[in-house]
Amino acid sequence: MNETTALERISTLGFADYTWVALAVTVLLVISYFKGRDEADTQDYFVARRKIPVWAATLSFVATEISAMTIVGVPATGFKENWQYLQFFIGSASARIIIAYLFIPAFYKYNCTTIYEFLKHRFGAKTQYAGSFFFFATRLFASGLRLYAASLAVSVIMGWPLAGTLAFFTCISIVFIGFGGIKAVVWTGAFEALTFFLAGFAVLGYLYFHINGGMGAITEIAGKAGKLSLFNLGWGMKDPNVLWIAILNGVFGSMAAFGTDQELMQRLLTLKTREASQRTIIATIFATIPLLVLYLAIGTLLFVFYAQNPSLPGPDNADKILSHFTVQVLPVGMKGIILMAIIMASIDSPLSSLSSSFITDIYRPLLNRDATEKHYLLVSRLSVAAFGIALAFIAYSCRSAQGMLWLAYKVNGVTAGSLLGVFLLGLLTSRKSNVGNVIAMFFSAGVAGLMLYLSETGRLAVGWSWMIVIGTVLTFSLGWLLGPVFDKQESEIK
Repeated sequence: MNETTALERISTLGFADYTWVALAVTVLLVISYFKGRDEADTQDYFVARRKIPVWAATLSFVATEISAMTIVGVPATGFKENWQYLQFFIGSASARIIIAYLFIPAFYKYNCTTIYEFLKHRFGAKTQYAGSFFFFATRLFASGLRLYAASLAVSVIMGWPLAGTLAFFTCISIVFIGFGGIKAVVWTGAFEALTFFLAGFAVLGYLYFHINGGMGAITEIAGKAGKLSLFNLGWGMKDPNVLWIAILNGVFGSMAAFGTDQELMQRLLTLKTREASQRTIIATIFATIPLLVLYLAIGTLLFVFYAQNPSLPGPDNADKILSHFTVQVLPVGMKGIILMAIIMASIDSPLSSLSSSFITDIYRPLLNRDATEKHYLLVSRLSVAAFGIALAFIAYSCRSAQGMLWLAYKVNGVTAGSLLGVFLLGLLTSRKSNVGNVIAMFFSAGVAGLMLYLSETGRLAVGWSWMIVIGTVLTFSLGWLLGPVFDKQESEIK
């Protein structure tokens, strides 16, 4: 038996599939080498000396926003539910415009390497440390869940154990990000976004031409099952898919996700000028919506395909629908295209942003103020490795998770309001507050966590999506009220 036949028997993949994957990994490592070989300091490593072009930063932002969670989760949402997820994007598009003209000018004014430096300039070091802590807590868990989603899909397609798949992704991520820094992340992200479109159109085309009756059958079968519903005009407070709630939470959720999260904002800080950064985030509106529509359409067509082929076995977990379809139905050659997109999405990890926040917000000001740039660059690379290992352990612990797309939002909602509230306090007012901010942020996160627990256990008839709104208002209000009191006490102690 030759080697190629053995591989096909093990994983149902053929030589062409492995060629696609090998091509993607090779491109990734080549980009990392050429972009990282001349790095001399943390300005290179974390912000690429602000020399990234708008088009590359736009595609990289979209790739990170979409991520493996979306590649796997959005088709599952379209398969299980409908198109109402797009309502959220109406608010998200509005939030990007707000970020462009409210957040970005402030970050460029203070020449920030991380956005939490703005909190130090505006309020003081304690608020900066709290903001960075909340970023670590949220990003580590949410990114671990994201890594699990991608690893689950790849393990199904490849026939690998989950632990081995996680180890593979972790090693590749540490190597290419540890060496190449943010430049490798941005340029790889641009390539990654293109693989998303290629894989999406390949699957959509295959499904369309293997559904009996074409578009007429799709609209009839999916329509009768309620899979084409786009707007939910209800008034319930608990359902996150009600139109006005989805838009409201799209605004608050996206302001929190894009404006107060170092992972996405780091890409916008690699542009030379404030104006270029603003053009980039607005351009992401027009780059993201086609991808979301594409992958929701895949979910709808998957529903119709399996409805027309009831004898085909479905997955034991609807979150696996795309990877299950890839393994069981797609021909050799096309499997590799999907696998390539999922692998690229999985390797686009938050390791660079976690490292930049650790070095800039914690290590340099608190642990070692006067080291050389060579030392900080070395510690930055070591921290990439440490965070990579931590993410792998967190991802493995998420292996019993269900409904991954919504779970990621729920986890983010516990702390996102605290971060957004303190940033808005700094951007919209001239109020002095530092210790008061820290109290407000932790109190609001505690309230949001309690709300999530009560909502999930059926004791509170309020949807999880309200946590960000309530957390934002609570943090803003408490920071405003407590700031003068605690600032005065601090001044008296000094």
